Amino acid sequence: MPEYTLADFDFQLPPELIAQHPAPERSASRLLDGRGPLPQDRAFRDLPSLLEPGDLLVFNDTRVLAARLLGEKPTGGAVEALVERVLPGNEVLAHLRASKSPRAGSQVRFADAFDADVLGRAGPDGSLFHLRFPDDPFVLLQRHGHVPLPPYITHDDAAEDVERYQTVFAARPGAVAAPTAALHFDEALLAALEARGVRRAAVTLHVGAGTFQPVRVDKLDEHRMHSEWFEVGADTVATIEATRRAGGRIVAAGTTTLRALESAARGGALAPFSGETDIFIRPGFEFRVVDVLLTNFHLPRSTLLMLVSAFAGHAHMRALYRHAIEARYRFFSYGDAMLLARA
Repeated sequence: MPEYTLADFDFQLPPELIAQHPAPERSASRLLDGRGPLPQDRAFRDLPSLLEPGDLLVFNDTRVLAARLLGEKPTGGAVEALVERVLPGNEVLAHLRASKSPRAGSQVRFADAFDADVLGRAGPDGSLFHLRFPDDPFVLLQRHGHVPLPPYITHDDAAEDVERYQTVFAARPGAVAAPTAALHFDEALLAALEARGVRRAAVTLHVGAGTFQPVRVDKLDEHRMHSEWFEVGADTVATIEATRRAGGRIVAAGTTTLRALESAARGGALAPFSGETDIFIRPGFEFRVVDVLLTNFHLPRSTLLMLVSAFAGHAHMRALYRHAIEARYRFFSYGDAMLLARA
């Protein structure tokens, strides 16, 4: 196995290929079928014909919070918060942007509607702020927050984003970024998959803002992954085991689903699990659960690009990305998708 460095996961992307808005319809995106030696250009609506009766499609049922809050300090200075995690006792962990960071013991007023107490810094590197809200954070975010669009989407959130930066089966609130491969599914496509004999199961992984952070060290062993909460339930484990016994494949709808499943199998066998994961999947990783991966296109120098390279092969992924750029696929959260087989 070659020793990869950060430069092995870099590429040049024309800025106009970064999708700023979703496709007119969820399933109207393009799909690059990268399972074979040569790429095949398809439509996302072709997915049922690319899967087999008896396959199991596993989704991440997390729900994106309206996690972005605009506010000000008592001095009048502007503050922007991105709530990373909701804690017990009406407390949250959040990223704060301000000209001068607020001190512990102070308050920040958000949306000209409520005051949050600043309890101090948090996180392994102190980059988060520990805040206490006056009421249920889920209620306050729903009422006063904005859709936390990724940093490469340049417009302010609008009604379109409230609907489309959320999967049609989102159920468990807690994410600050969408499981984007699943944004392409609509009810008609889900019905077509069911008619094809493709079964469904769910896991939960609350996607954090760290998913957008590039790796900044040349030696991948020196990179410290962010931590995210996930859960793989006993029912899903039983369904996966039954699928395996019947000869079906496990298809992960997105890298977050794959990370949850492979995290729950770190002990050697897939087992129910609820807790934190900081799994870093890069070339050389031994996959135990997922056979087929549906995924969007990922940022240069990102851990997710390393993940898909581990799954399908580094050279193969570089060839697929070259083809996608030449064929003018749309990239990142609102962009097109690809289908990969495990190398």
